[in-house]
Amino acid sequence: MPELPEVETVRRGLNQLTLNQEITGGDVLLDRTIAYPFSVGEFVDGIKKNAIATWHRRGKYLLAELSSSSSTGWLGVHLRMTGQLLWLHRDEPLHKHTRVRLFFGEHQELRFVDQRTFGKIWWVPPSVAVESIITGLAKLAADPFSPEFTVEYLASKLQNRRRPIKTALLDQSVVAGLGNIYADEALFKSGILPQSLCIDLQLKQIERLRTAIIQVLETSIEAGGTTFSNFLSVKGVNGNYGGVAWVYNRAGEPCRVCGTTIQRIRLAGRSSHFCPQCQTLRGVKS
Repeated sequence: MPELPEVETVRRGLNQLTLNQEITGGDVLLDRTIAYPFSVGEFVDGIKKNAIATWHRRGKYLLAELSSSSSTGWLGVHLRMTGQLLWLHRDEPLHKHTRVRLFFGEHQELRFVDQRTFGKIWWVPPSVAVESIITGLAKLAADPFSPEFTVEYLASKLQNRRRPIKTALLDQSVVAGLGNIYADEALFKSGILPQSLCIDLQLKQIERLRTAIIQVLETSIEAGGTTFSNFLSVKGVNGNYGGVAWVYNRAGEPCRVCGTTIQRIRLAGRSSHFCPQCQTLRGVKS
């Protein structure tokens, strides 16, 4: 599933390619991709003759601020597991998993390709609160790059919780945008085992974890995200972070720091990768 770095990579690409260009029309090839409005015709009519003022990211959501001569609205996208937004010439052959096409001038289009069909797109009409339509936004925690994401904030989200730290980090009400890849990477960088209970973490460990989360996200964004299966940038380019990952998807390989074999366990149905030498259940006390 695309996580914060992949979504941020897409956002930056969209802001380079689509700004101030009017949407001239659209074609919905899979009706259930449109989460709102419930009428596909209303969706296409709603976005037509709107220009994209800018793209925002909130957690793993992409939000395009729309503008027209008379009003503004929003276009929301969640890539979910396999969604891709690709900026292509209209003559490019259609991929068999193309779900939605948005048409622009000069025969360009933005295609939403989604193999597993879990991705969603919303049109939020003018004067309607975005959170009232895209309800998942209201449940998001602070973004790791926001001023609100302090050590104290993260500690307040983790303290007194008797669940593994890895499981907690995947909860979007704890940290917005973090997923399986970068939770593993941040836990390695901070020296914490994924099965450590939140309630047992000391303040210095949480401080290291906050720093590690930001560092691994920044590193991945610089690499264009991670491509292990489906992720592509708007221009169709793979992400390169996977080649330098510390532990994720490296079970059985030597740790890049100490040479110990990277292990993999299952926590709450998800794979967790770690180095048993570099990561510990208990760390430096505050």
